[in-house]
Formats: sequence, structure tokens, C-alpha cells
Amino acid sequence: MKNTKIKLVVLSALTVLSAQAAATGLVTIPETGFTSSAYTSCNTTGNFGSGNTVPPTTGANNTCAVFPVSEFFAPVAGYTLIANTIRFIPPTTGAGGSDYIGYVYDRVWRNSTQDMCIFGAVARFLNVDHDSSDPGVQNFEMNDLARAGFAGDDVNAGYYLTATDGSPVYRIGRTFTSVQHRAFKYDTPANKAIPGTNYLAIPTKNSVTAAITGENTPIDPDVAASTTLATQDAVVNGNWVDFTMDAVFADDDGSTNPISSMVYVEAPCDGTAVSGWAKTGAISLRQTAQEETTFKSIEILGYAPPGATVP
Repeated sequence: MKNTKIKLVVLSALTVLSAQAAATGLVTIPETGFTSSAYTSCNTTGNFGSGNTVPPTTGANNTCAVFPVSEFFAPVAGYTLIANTIRFIPPTTGAGGSDYIGYVYDRVWRNSTQDMCIFGAVARFLNVDHDSSDPGVQNFEMNDLARAGFAGDDVNAGYYLTATDGSPVYRIGRTFTSVQHRAFKYDTPANKAIPGTNYLAIPTKNSVTAAITGENTPIDPDVAASTTLATQDAVVNGNWVDFTMDAVFADDDGSTNPISSMVYVEAPCDGTAVSGWAKTGAISLRQTAQEETTFKSIEILGYAPPGATVP
């Protein structure tokens, strides 16, 4: 899977030319990250889901966004769907008799001429308790979806907003670490639009290697959120691509975003049978305690490039 960086440049050009994709299209996510961060910015509206997000269109708010015919079509011309698998999302600690809280559609499209694939995933959450250790229904809030198996190459990545009540992607990182982002407060529209103290839209890349970083305590709506800059950090990890969003059946901030965007990673592959590409833990769903929650991570089976190592 080497000598592919030129291919990715060529295929990025095809993204722009494709009749199925419009606006900015997939963006290059280098294996070494960016100048000062593992992350790059995508949709900058809505304060990471706490405020009023403006969905991407072909004319605005469309960095990293693509517009295929539907979620079943590749966002780049020349690709054919070769895998479409449902992955059920288990609860974190048991959930009142239910054995899943939602599901992920895990898809792969292949361009056999270029030996390239696009790995896609979209999560859909149900009104089901994910944590039986607390009374009532705790809806899992997916603030990040991280995908593994891409060490050794630059990739292209992006998203497609599949539903009007879905969540766009706010940033994409070449990192294992999901970085918490909190509003100043989530009691009024004005407070929801303001970042909490020391929360960064684009984290630094100094030292943090954990799956999730931030303040691992629930926060009430009228309590001012603050953190230290040391938690707003994520080391570059070339094996992972992290998508920050806000998908939950019923959010503590009063919104509902039960469907995530379809997220894409374009990377080298080969002609081997895709059935052998599934890896345990290749898809990781993270709850980063944006409001009245704590850190949670759910690892599920997912497709990864042939020969990939996970984690």
C-alpha cells in the first residue's frame, strides 16, 4: 500500500470533476497531520452541535462535504460498491434487555483500476438506554467516530449529510484521540453558541494519546464549562482518522440528531475479497461528555484496508 500519494492527488481531482460530488469534496488528511494540529476544520457553524448548525450546501458551509446521489453512491467517480454491512452497536453496560442501541452501515466502494477504496460509515441511534447502571434512559451521544487501518499513507476524507436531522462533521483528524468540546453553558441559545473557557476548535498536537480527552464529569446546563489547554490536545496517529460530530437520539441540550453523517476515508486497497478485511475495533464510537454525560467508547467490527493493523 505504498507509493499511493500521487494516486490520492489524482483521485482528489476526480472528486472535483465527478458529477456526483459538488462543492469542496474530500480533503487530504496527511499521515503526519497538519502544521499545528492533527485536525482540520470542516463545518464551523453550530459550536460542535451545541448551537444552531447550518447544514452544508453546494454553495456554503461545505468544507469536507460531498453531495452524492444518495448514501449508497460513492462520493467520487469510478467507484463501485463492494460491501454494505450492518454493524449493531452494543450498549456500554447493558441496557434493560436490549442488545443494541443503534447500528452502523459499514460500506466499501472500490476503484479496481486505481487499486483504491473508499471506506464509509453512518451511525443511526435508537431511543434505547446504553447504561443500565443508572436509572432511566441514557442515550449514547456519539461526538466522534474514529476509523483505523490507514498507517503508511495519506488519505482523503469527508462527509455527506444524509438526513435533515443528521449531524454534519465539524472537524477531521489524523489521530486516535477524540477531543471534548463544550459550550460555555447549554441553558440558553446565546450561551450554547459560545465555546467554554479554553476549548479549542482545532486542538494542538503535543502529548495526549488517550482515546478521549477533556473533563470526564457531567455538567449541568447552567454551569459554565471550562478546561485546561492541556486537555485540548491530540497527538498525530497515522493509523486513525477521527470525525467529530454530534449524533444522539435525544441530546441534553434539547436537540435531536439521531443520524450521523456518512463519513468517508479514501485509501489504497487491492483486489482481495472484502470479506477478509473486517477487523475487530476498526470503528470506534466515542462519547466525549459534551453535556450531562461521561467518557464512553464503543468499539465494533469494521472494514479496514487489506493488511491493516488494528488498533
